Amino acid sequence: MITFKKVTKKYKDDFTALDDVSLEIKDGEFVSLVGAAGAGKSTLIKMLIKEEVPSSGQVIIDGMDLADVANREIPFLRRKIGTIFQDFKLLDSKTAFENVAFALEVSGVHEEEIKEDTTQVLAIVGLSDKHRNFPKEMSGGEKQRLAIARALIHRPKIILADEPTGNLDMVNSYEVIKLLWKINEIGTTVILATHNREIVNTIGRRVVTLEQGKLVRDQAEGGKYII
Repeated sequence: MITFKKVTKKYKDDFTALDDVSLEIKDGEFVSLVGAAGAGKSTLIKMLIKEEVPSSGQVIIDGMDLADVANREIPFLRRKIGTIFQDFKLLDSKTAFENVAFALEVSGVHEEEIKEDTTQVLAIVGLSDKHRNFPKEMSGGEKQRLAIARALIHRPKIILADEPTGNLDMVNSYEVIKLLWKINEIGTTVILATHNREIVNTIGRRVVTLEQGKLVRDQAEGGKYII
């Protein structure tokens, strides 16, 4: 379970990104985190991988207060949480296979296991036939599916998707969302941060709305993005 307890985040210029946010997300949920640009979505996402820390309050994952996670332990925390971003963050000099395999290589995984797991994950996202392609040879939708494959390679319990369809057309956007659905159906918790109203309303799952850093609405299954 993920818990935010009265979390506030203020920056040096006195800008408040999150304002007294309390939220619980159960294991296996699919949550759409919505709001306009600057609402606090990305800040909340970054706190889960300790890229940002609260000015006050607690962020807890599976009973562990992230304030107790030392800097040297952050890489291990991040291996348990798959992250997907709008700008893909792929390695242009590596093939699709190498982009995914690299995440295992830096963890010291055996070569045979790397080959087996990477092949399997590329198949899950429908990129088996693109394993030798470099990112520049792939479409936007294929690049995002590759980013999802990389996020999946450590078999994380949580997937964080921060505006993953922001650079995609509607067809590719829905392909990415269907893939996130598929991942959620196998028991992975998915948190999707987006401002795309049409996609959120099509998903029809829990919707948490932020406005100017405040949690203003939390709708259960069948929620809608209300503007």
